[in-house]
Amino acid sequence: MRVAMKVHSLADLKRLRQEMQRRAAEHAAAQRAAQERAVRDRALFERAVGPVRPLRPHGRAIAERPTPLPLPRQRQADERAVMREALSDAFDAETLLHTDEHLSFRRPGLGPDVVRRLRRGEWAIQAELDLHGLRTDEARERLGGFIRDAHRQGLRCVRVVHGKGLGSPGKTPVLKGRVHSWLVQKSEVLAFVQARPADGGAGALIVLLRTASHGRA
Repeated sequence: MRVAMKVHSLADLKRLRQEMQRRAAEHAAAQRAAQERAVRDRALFERAVGPVRPLRPHGRAIAERPTPLPLPRQRQADERAVMREALSDAFDAETLLHTDEHLSFRRPGLGPDVVRRLRRGEWAIQAELDLHGLRTDEARERLGGFIRDAHRQGLRCVRVVHGKGLGSPGKTPVLKGRVHSWLVQKSEVLAFVQARPADGGAGALIVLLRTASHGRA
């Protein structure tokens, strides 16, 4: 508590002392009032909760547990999504493909009737992705996003156009083989077949996706 006052005479000094005494008395009164409120509040609390008594000492040491660090759940989810989209070019899908009169693929547990129905067009094509003219990295990214989005939308049958490779060096269909491998690695894909001539023939695939709610065809 500070009192700023210039003292020029004994009368000023007397007034200064009186002012300091007055302020000290006000401060003491405020403290007493605060203590009385605390006593009243405690009494009200005790009446509200009833009689209480302290617990007996148990003699055990209480170890303070360190607060766990916050988990970056969103970052972990994003990283898992990236890993799911990390389609490998080194994956060999040839041993998983069925090369009957036309190329086809189906997940283990699916009968050949699924492929036959897919080839006959029993599922209507609901969306299409054209990868013509794209570089390998761009095509991989576009295909992964297309399959993921189609599955989230509840689509069952889509067409992926990869081309016949006639414009590639040596007329080798490089992208065609990569698309086969990438689709096999996508868990949303149940099966695919080479498209009928009217739907693109050897330059396209008809892809059957899992349902969003369960994995049956």
